[in-house]
Amino acid sequence: MNIDARHMKKGFLSLMVMFLFPVLSEANVTTRKNWDVATLNTAAKVEYLTDNEKAVVLEINKLRSDPVAYTVEYLEPMLKMYKGTMLYMPGNVPIITREGIVALKDAIKELKSSKPAAPLFPDHRLTHSARDHQKDQSKSGKTGHKGSDGSSIDKRIERYGDWNKKISENIFYGDPDARSVVLHLVIDDGVPSRGHRKNFLDPDLRLVGVACGPHKVYRHVCVMNFAAGFLK
Repeated sequence: MNIDARHMKKGFLSLMVMFLFPVLSEANVTTRKNWDVATLNTAAKVEYLTDNEKAVVLEINKLRSDPVAYTVEYLEPMLKMYKGTMLYMPGNVPIITREGIVALKDAIKELKSSKPAAPLFPDHRLTHSARDHQKDQSKSGKTGHKGSDGSSIDKRIERYGDWNKKISENIFYGDPDARSVVLHLVIDDGVPSRGHRKNFLDPDLRLVGVACGPHKVYRHVCVMNFAAGFLK
């Protein structure tokens, strides 16, 4: 990485832990968008990603392509599922949240005023860096952005290439379902900066690497690395 890139903005690093977050069933969705899956499913033919990791990329791209439609289809139906700080999803045990419906309403408000962003494209370098961290935490059962070897996101990415302008990282622990991963990070309950949401919607970020796997404590971990680009 050249020295100029080091002085340019590094994206928000954040993680989220959640034991359970069942997705909305199709029966609960009253308004659906005809998503352009052919365009948004940029990871469809990528061989180094699992089906679930490809689904995460698709879900992020749906959000980026039309934040308003994503809100109407997936977030607004949840408004009736809160009672205080408890979230009652049909057919599942209640979930204790930190902010209750406040975080959801904040997400809805922001997404309804957000402009569409270009879809993210999978990148093998970012996937390698995300995979390194995912495997490390699958083995250790730890959480956070610091690796067992003391590495940070920039060091892990720099093992595989020289990033340009901006990088960021989201980490989710809990339900492995792709939509669950994205919904949780978009709502960003208990995260004052809403950094996960900002990373997903950031128009400067164009590349993504995803690595999901088992976790000793939280059952599942999903690491997402983002970059504006690479120098070569």
